[in-house]
Amino acid sequence: MEWVCYLTRVLFVRRPQNFSVISITKIIRRTPKSYWHSSSTFSDSTNCPKAKVLHAKLIKNGCVGIQGNHLLNLYVKSQNLAESHKMFEEIPQPDVFSWTVLISGSARIGLSSDVLGLFTKMQNQGVCPNRFTLSVVLKSCSSNVNDSRIGKGIHGWILRNGVDLDAVLNNSILDYYVKCRCFGYAEKLFGLMAEKDTVSWNIMMNSYLQIGNMQKSVDLFRQLARKDTASWNTIIDGLMRNGCESIAMELLYEMVAAGPAFNRLTFSISLVLASSLSVLELGKQIHTQVLKVGVLHDGFVWNSLVDMYCKCGEMEKALLLFKHLPLEPVTRNLEESCDDAVVESVSWSSMVSGYVQNGRFEDALKTFRSMVCCQVEVDKFTLTSIFSACASAGVLEFGRQVHSYIKKIGHGLDVFLGSSIIDMYVKCGSLNDAWLIFDQAKDRNVVLWTSMISGCALHGQGRDAVRLFELMLNKGITPNEVSFVGILNACSHAGLLEEGCKYFRMMRESYGIRPKAEHFTCMVDLYGRAGRLNEIKEFIHNNSIPNLSSVWRSFLSSCRLHKNIEMGIWVCKNLLQLEPFDTGPYILLSSICATEHRWEEAAKIRSLMQQRGVKKNPGQSWIQLKNQVHSFVMGDRSHPQDTQIYSYLDELIGRLKEIGYSTDVTPVVQDVEHEQRQVLLGFHSEKLAIAYGIISTASGTPICVMKNLRVCIDCHNFIKYTSQLLGREIIVRDIHRFHHFKHGHCSCGDYW
Repeated sequence: MEWVCYLTRVLFVRRPQNFSVISITKIIRRTPKSYWHSSSTFSDSTNCPKAKVLHAKLIKNGCVGIQGNHLLNLYVKSQNLAESHKMFEEIPQPDVFSWTVLISGSARIGLSSDVLGLFTKMQNQGVCPNRFTLSVVLKSCSSNVNDSRIGKGIHGWILRNGVDLDAVLNNSILDYYVKCRCFGYAEKLFGLMAEKDTVSWNIMMNSYLQIGNMQKSVDLFRQLARKDTASWNTIIDGLMRNGCESIAMELLYEMVAAGPAFNRLTFSISLVLASSLSVLELGKQIHTQVLKVGVLHDGFVWNSLVDMYCKCGEMEKALLLFKHLPLEPVTRNLEESCDDAVVESVSWSSMVSGYVQNGRFEDALKTFRSMVCCQVEVDKFTLTSIFSACASAGVLEFGRQVHSYIKKIGHGLDVFLGSSIIDMYVKCGSLNDAWLIFDQAKDRNVVLWTSMISGCALHGQGRDAVRLFELMLNKGITPNEVSFVGILNACSHAGLLEEGCKYFRMMRESYGIRPKAEHFTCMVDLYGRAGRLNEIKEFIHNNSIPNLSSVWRSFLSSCRLHKNIEMGIWVCKNLLQLEPFDTGPYILLSSICATEHRWEEAAKIRSLMQQRGVKKNPGQSWIQLKNQVHSFVMGDRSHPQDTQIYSYLDELIGRLKEIGYSTDVTPVVQDVEHEQRQVLLGFHSEKLAIAYGIISTASGTPICVMKNLRVCIDCHNFIKYTSQLLGREIIVRDIHRFHHFKHGHCSCGDYW
């Protein structure tokens, strides 16, 4: 009873049957352009002319007053509010139906402040709203979720004036409280409702799903006697969005057994569930049902199918569906046209992100280029995906073009899009451009700071990363687990052991973040760089992490660096127990053995690889020049300029030897003559890419090369001497980090 009394007092001036919202204009900002001006934007070209013709006939016959409400309804349905208001003024005595129709027109296009203004005016003129009027007003109030006072006030007015609360009106109030996140009020109201229909139960299930109470929502669902399709959709979709995909899958099978018909939303939800679990067979079964039911023409179901095949790695099937997207050639009205535009945009976006997720970056770039040429609207999700493709492929120029495109179309840079652009510039080798975006950002949250810290780490700028991290803390921004991965990586790459240990303790003790595999791996790398191999063993034991393969892989790299063969063999055995088909341990251990000329052991390791069917990924390097990507593999002769490349490379190696370079043959694991090993190393893919870059660009131009594997010791030395001899900055991105070679030195400090 106290709850009811509170609602009847708050925010309302007591007048008999008279509603007055206090300071409506202060609570909800009025639309910049009034509904009079914007009505033409929303006009329906089919209904409005009919209404005008009928209006003219009624004026001629003097029957406007009789048919006023019917005319008003036609104008409102055409979404021409300017004509609707003119018609309303012509009605001699507007009744509750007249007011409700006009209010519904404003609510339909989201003019919340106008809805409340008309509702107040209606009361002032002595017209009492009915239940439908109140439902429309409450729905409009829920658009302003940050201020629940008005909706609570309307609820109080309903109680005070004794309005008969049927299921529809109760559901409107219940839905309002859920949308405004007033879950306590919603729960109380639901308990007091004498008449509950399926909609009431669905609204409450959704409220528990919103606050993450999965058990309560499922219990409520089980209590529901008559479950309609909407009930099944609500619970399955909510569970899936809260990360309970397996429970959602069980309920989907229950739904099939129970027998309610799937609607377009059910098919979309089911396809999203199949894609989130990567269950291709389920996706295919749903596809079959879509064909049987005959909803394949629905654009949103179609897009869900495209997205499912993309996420399950079936890009060819996704492409086949994409090419036959069911868009109507002629649309009847603006709303259908907008739906088609959304469907088309989502379809293109799914294909772009699908190619990115499946590592087909070149296809992603081509699809995006076609999307822009076809003048399809590009949303921020698509832009984020394409920047990810540019970052992964290392195509800086294309990334810059996309950045320019964003400026041209006027897309605002929120923190997530801004962090994607920073990530693109960082991974394409242009740290300076990343700094420019970061410095220009007005709203810097933890995502943006973390992107820049991680960027500095990747480029070996450990001190800058530490400075940035400390500045972030001073600004009062709380770091997350990704922030700590970034700063620990920075400390690892720069050899800042003391600082790294400090941040690892800080993460646990000050912020209560439990370390994950990435954090542990960074710490092992830090200890390894400092040569503290025994401390790594203690660290693994003390933290109970012998099951983390990334930790053992980092440990093995440290053994290679410090040429500790016995410990390397022990580490390799532990690693192979976890990942017997990973090429890394075999290659690293055979390299360690070859360094010490233990050819028999190196041969045994290679033999073990062959027995287990483990194949080494071929090294590949690429360089982008004038919007074209040139790829190379070891000993590659496929390039049109291969003769010039090999000729120049032979000449360059000769010049480098004059200033002290000598081929380091330790990466060659075969027991062959020294001269043969020199030949095997002389034409590694990164050397070919760098040679091509040198002969194709002006003197002094920086060269940026990407490689899919770790740079070998000999190539690292070769690039250092080349940067010294030619006075060129050479940037190489390998699988772990960036190497900036300048004046004979590398930013990694010869540790990578």
